Amino acid sequence: MTAVIEHLIGGQWVPGTGDELLSVNPARPSLIVAQGSDARSSDVDDAVRAATAATAPWAATPMHQRGAVLLGAADIVDRNAEAWGLDLAREEGKTKAEGIGEVRRAAQILRYYGNEGDRQAGEIFTSPRAGEQILITRKPLGVIGVITPFNFPIAIPAWKIAPALVYGNTVVWKPASTVPLLAIRLAQALTESGLPAGVLNLLIGGSDVGNAIVDHRGIDAITFTGSTGVGRRIAAAAAARGVPAQAEMGGKNAAVVLDDADIDLALEQVMLGAFRSTGQKCTATSRLIVTEGIAEKFLATLAEHAAALTVGDPTDDATQMGPVINGTAHQSISAGVQAAARQGATVLTGGRPYADGPLAEGYFIAPTIIELDDAPADVWTDELFGPVLAVKRAADADAAFALASDSEFGLSAAIFTQDLTRALQAVEQIDVGVLHVNSESAGADPHVPFGGAKKSGLGPKEQGGAARDFFTHTTTVYLRGGRPGA
Repeated sequence: MTAVIEHLIGGQWVPGTGDELLSVNPARPSLIVAQGSDARSSDVDDAVRAATAATAPWAATPMHQRGAVLLGAADIVDRNAEAWGLDLAREEGKTKAEGIGEVRRAAQILRYYGNEGDRQAGEIFTSPRAGEQILITRKPLGVIGVITPFNFPIAIPAWKIAPALVYGNTVVWKPASTVPLLAIRLAQALTESGLPAGVLNLLIGGSDVGNAIVDHRGIDAITFTGSTGVGRRIAAAAAARGVPAQAEMGGKNAAVVLDDADIDLALEQVMLGAFRSTGQKCTATSRLIVTEGIAEKFLATLAEHAAALTVGDPTDDATQMGPVINGTAHQSISAGVQAAARQGATVLTGGRPYADGPLAEGYFIAPTIIELDDAPADVWTDELFGPVLAVKRAADADAAFALASDSEFGLSAAIFTQDLTRALQAVEQIDVGVLHVNSESAGADPHVPFGGAKKSGLGPKEQGGAARDFFTHTTTVYLRGGRPGA
């Protein structure tokens, strides 16, 4: 059954009046998952007006009550994890098991922030003056513009919207138009849980809607996840208006496997990091550095494992890797692989389009591993955002760490070693926002900060206590009473 795409403005679900909007199944592009019409940039005015009207009463609502709405929504999300996970697989292309897991992760995030009222709310400092205390309190920013990507259509929105709401802000949200169904599901869960009208507004549309949110004078802060180019433009526009911006952007994440690594563990984790979610993760392993002592055997085995992956319909329980999101992504990734071959790379596995059958009909890319020499190659520096792993060999650990740092990005990395000294060296030398030791480069937990270093991130980190630094501002209160006995 094809779902109907609608937009949430001021507590009302309304049809769009813009261009026709179709969400198609990337495994079978002839199948329509959801259908409707885009929002227009003019709808942003209505959404911001509704969010502005809701700001004062929502901020005045006790945090425990705001959190209770999130906890109720978490229960709704959890109850529907199987069905919504299947919707996610059909709409976005990750396997059904991953889709269900992502829906449950969204519920986990909602629960984490739903309990924020039980945590520390501020700080007290001693004063140099008698009879006075200095309090640091927190206040919401106001109306938050939220712009989210396709690759985690319910988890990433949850980790932005949940803290925004619990800290007393209201939201105008534009998800990627390729994944409207899961956005609608999350918004429905929050409204069914009792979120007041206007506190969350959902507009599904193209870049004109996103630009209208970014440029709107009624938006008090912007949080974004997506490409580096768009993130930089959003940050520049926000700076020009003098409002805070938070941008989680690109990654070209390295896994380093040293000679002393647990080889079976490293093989398993590199496979997961590179090919789970079809490589469509900002934290996916897209670069691999292997030291010479194990390189020949490790790469041969890795290529065998990648070639053996079951690629197919993500709703099939047997499938281990689904398609990429759409034809544009398919074309771009394929072109990147072809360019690498022209630049002298050796294709260890994959690298060719599927010639016929269902895999040729959908947006499928074969799991691809490319080995590079010392010559420059775009695949080493440019984010392809697909199931393509670029490999280089290193003489020793020092050379491997230098290669890992050979990127303008600094989102995540992984190192595989059983030598504590080498692990500590990696912590010191590899400049990333997230470092995994003996686990895949992808992964984030809601109670700890997430975000990148270098050109992978702008503004405060996301999740955990770091979210409070973005979604609130401090007020320093000098608290003093009158003179005793006066």
